[in-house]
Amino acid sequence: MAQVEATTERVVAANADRVFDALTDYRTTRPKLLPEHFSEYEVREGGDGAGTLVHWKLQATSKRVRDCLMEVSEPTPGELVEKDRNSTMVTTWRVTPADEGRSRVVVTTTWKGAGGIGGFFERTFAPKGLGRIYDSVLDRLAAQVEG
Repeated sequence: MAQVEATTERVVAANADRVFDALTDYRTTRPKLLPEHFSEYEVREGGDGAGTLVHWKLQATSKRVRDCLMEVSEPTPGELVEKDRNSTMVTTWRVTPADEGRSRVVVTTTWKGAGGIGGFFERTFAPKGLGRIYDSVLDRLAAQVEG
């Protein structure tokens, strides 16, 4: 099984603290950021950053749905990590200051992919599909915090 990685990034016209606060707000803001690929969203514990336990289903393709139960941690300032209890999937959000009043948001998701021919297709196509999903999340994040 090979490691599969998908990374997406965006510069947002809001300061890093405001952007990070929006990402860590799993009760109010985060549901607004999720496109139609996410369903059954539910905060089970916490709701504000580290210590949060949140559930969702992620439909990456018409045939592929992941049932995710994410444990949230904040290992370093500006870094938010979501580890799935149901799989090897880990999503890391990094928010850093960019130019004046702007910030760079980088989201990286990794998991141990399948082997063989199925793994080849997963490593080839899954990062692009997940990248499109997180592009949509970053579009919604920018709309939420800019202005």
